[in-house]
Amino acid sequence: MNNTSKTDWARIDAMADGDIDTSDIPPLPDEFFAKAQLRMPQSPVKVAVSVDTDTLAWFQSQGESADQQMSIALRIYAEAHKAHLVSVSKVNPLQQANHTNTADG
Repeated sequence: MNNTSKTDWARIDAMADGDIDTSDIPPLPDEFFAKAQLRMPQSPVKVAVSVDTDTLAWFQSQGESADQQMSIALRIYAEAHKAHLVSVSKVNPLQQANHTNTADG
């Protein structure tokens, strides 16, 4: 896999903001900005995790550093499940098990 860029970065760097054609980009509605959240970058924490060989091989085949790609995948997963995790963490696992095992539950 060849990841060499064919972009003329010198030309891009020399462009002013006004030179960029944004006519095909629709303006963002006020609702977008009302829901926007500021996220400050966090320093990564080094951890050791056991990963299946085929899973690691797949991440390594994606062209960028495997650890960075795994971190991104974990973040996407965590964000997608965050609401569920918060609601489940408020329930005592024993209460939850008893509730799901009742006939009327």
